[in-house]
Amino acid sequence: MREFIVEADGGSRGNPGPAGYGSVVIDAATGETLAEAAEYIGVATNNVAEYRGLVAGLRAAHALDPQASVHVRMDSKLVVEQMSGRWKIKHPDMKPLAAEAATVLPASQVTYEWIPRERNKHADRLANEAMDAGKQGKQWEASRSTAELDTPKPSGPPGDAAAGAAKARAALAGARGTADARAAGNVASTASQGWSAAPDLGAPATFVLLRHGETALTPEKRFSGSGGADPDLSAAGRAQAERVAAALAARGTVQAIVSSPLKRCQETARTVAARLGLDVRIEEGLRETDFGAWEGMTFGEVHERFPDDMNAWLASSKAEPTGGGESFAAVARRVTATRDRLVGQYAGRTVLLVTHVTPIKTLVRLALGAPPESLFRMELSAASLSAVAYYGDGNASVRLLNETAHLR
Repeated sequence: MREFIVEADGGSRGNPGPAGYGSVVIDAATGETLAEAAEYIGVATNNVAEYRGLVAGLRAAHALDPQASVHVRMDSKLVVEQMSGRWKIKHPDMKPLAAEAATVLPASQVTYEWIPRERNKHADRLANEAMDAGKQGKQWEASRSTAELDTPKPSGPPGDAAAGAAKARAALAGARGTADARAAGNVASTASQGWSAAPDLGAPATFVLLRHGETALTPEKRFSGSGGADPDLSAAGRAQAERVAAALAARGTVQAIVSSPLKRCQETARTVAARLGLDVRIEEGLRETDFGAWEGMTFGEVHERFPDDMNAWLASSKAEPTGGGESFAAVARRVTATRDRLVGQYAGRTVLLVTHVTPIKTLVRLALGAPPESLFRMELSAASLSAVAYYGDGNASVRLLNETAHLR
């Protein structure tokens, strides 16, 4: 019996938002890539895109050899656990996709394994290529099998590779055809979640987002990121940390504490941790933006000295501060990776993230599916609390923003 490895991934830029998937079939014995599939699927959630990638990969494997043993590797804990039968499938959008995946091959021929994202780069690249094309307005799709890939051909009678390529393309076309009706309704189905639908998704991973207390730079509204001085809390900031610690102790919901590595966050986090009897874990991904040459300056000073750079920065999330600072787009990528990792680690729990203005605003923006310019339209006071809940289906809910009652 032949053995295949199917690696699949899917993504959504906005969740729900423009989405795509990628799949690759690998010969387990030789490591050869036998088939690839990718498609831009319009507006959908991460989980829908991941399931679509799984279905496409399984169908490509079936087309190559319907008797083969298939080992699926994905970085989606939800899909792996649901398809392995360890987690119940409760969300209405997930049930038909899971059922479709289960019918491609007999269950006895398929096994599932969760892998870290960095080990799923091939499928992730294909999914991102599909989403990039969709961003340009192209209804993009690609399916390639052994006869079309620049890889060695498997052994077998002449014509096997070409026949396998044709069968794989036909199977993938069939997978897209069965999904056409769903694709047409993706916008409506994802938009309805929240108000009209109330599925039992279990306890979410809840991030309580605490901006650190004041430093000497805070009242003067100076750029204070991770690229300049690393100031301690001021006397006012230490008092704020004590007040927020008391408020969080009264609520009694925080189960873990994760902090940015910068001093002002660590000091705030330790104050809360001492009150709650918890340890503080340091997470590099929660650090503030590196503001380059602007560190320590006010907005007005930057505008006076670097007007062109400042205007470009205000106009585009891809623009960097003067002197090789960090763009908001780069921060978003870093924060997204950190968010995904922490959501997996703290599923069903409430964790306090002690961090900075930009990471908090970015988490809120991503949860809302808001554009990058929304970062300039949120107010976040020192020692304020915000909260976002992340559910098992990939959706997020903003529960609190810039709450400061504990400081008054």
